[in-house]
Amino acid sequence: MRVLLLTHSYAPEHSPPQRRWTQLVRSFRAEGWDVDVVTPVAHAPHGRRTLPKSEAGRAFRVDRGASGESIRRVPYLRHRTTRGGRLLSHLFSAAMTIPASAVGPRPDVVIVTVPSLPILGAGFVVARLLRRPLVVDMRDAWPDIARDARLVQGSAKGIVDKVIVAIQERADLVVTVTHGFARTLRDRGLKNVATVTNGVDVEQLTALDPVPLHKDRLDVLYLGNHGESQHLEVPIRAAALVGDRMRLTMVGHGVRRKDLMALAAAIDAPVCFDEPAYGAEVMEYYRRTDSCIVALRDDWKSFETTIPSKTYEVLSIGRHVTGIVRGEAQQILQDADAGHVVAADPAALAALWASLAEERSLLQVNGNGRLWVQRNADVAALGQAYIELLGEVARGTQAS
Repeated sequence: MRVLLLTHSYAPEHSPPQRRWTQLVRSFRAEGWDVDVVTPVAHAPHGRRTLPKSEAGRAFRVDRGASGESIRRVPYLRHRTTRGGRLLSHLFSAAMTIPASAVGPRPDVVIVTVPSLPILGAGFVVARLLRRPLVVDMRDAWPDIARDARLVQGSAKGIVDKVIVAIQERADLVVTVTHGFARTLRDRGLKNVATVTNGVDVEQLTALDPVPLHKDRLDVLYLGNHGESQHLEVPIRAAALVGDRMRLTMVGHGVRRKDLMALAAAIDAPVCFDEPAYGAEVMEYYRRTDSCIVALRDDWKSFETTIPSKTYEVLSIGRHVTGIVRGEAQQILQDADAGHVVAADPAALAALWASLAEERSLLQVNGNGRLWVQRNADVAALGQAYIELLGEVARGTQAS
């Protein structure tokens, strides 16, 4: 088998699609498959290349990835970290993806991973040009999330919705990362739907020692994207209500980061903002933390079938989880008995954190989270599931 993967983010960038596809490509290569990746020159999160060219790659040059995959880079537009800037760059890179895909070896199957909507259109065009089956990897609940976020207004909204749905309907397979969104798509009449969730390699993540039962301050960590989807104003306002009995550390980047920093300063919240962390540095943050936030805003219905990608990692290390989620993500945290789920309300969240600071025994979790991940989100099993699905798609095309 030869697989062609089109993605807007890949290693050495650090992002949810990068983590998912680094894991899956490793499984494909272990199966003996050839994998060709077409992706922009590495430039996230700042909208410009910050790594040496030897690491970020050069446009239209082919390099080898960590698992032996072929990586063909396409150019991007240097941009600010705004919604509009990223969209323009994604549109440009998606357009460049089409000729870059056409000059490579002909695959048995084309995979395009979303949420970048421009790359979805490019994937459809590439699959048609190469006359190969198309697999759409829907990491987010599109087009539902576009409606909730009001990403497109006026008559263009209906056009974008129709284009996304049309590609989903014409794809040979749509893969979702949650069972809830798969049900949503089936309810709309799609039959070509399967689920391969996100996951982690539990063996690569250390189970941390329990937090101390006596400590002067509650330390809470948010690690991830500082965007509109997380509604991080809620934990900042909650921290201000709790006051000096706690500290909230927010690690990462995103389009809302500057506004969040201004809010924390204006209300004198006990919050510190740190730059993105990776690898061993992330584990140090976890070790110093009493509770980790997993958050999605509760006023977007599409998030009832969305699971923050960091959920599985936090469950694996055995830290208490402050879950500001609902729907499928809420159910996972409750099934794993990994912490507390609270409404997206500053007063309710502050009350929870105040109780955790007062009675630290509530922070003790029993390891069920790690066990849940081993049973439900192990990367080796997920990779094998994807391999079987792609094999069926390729065989179905050959038979027809």
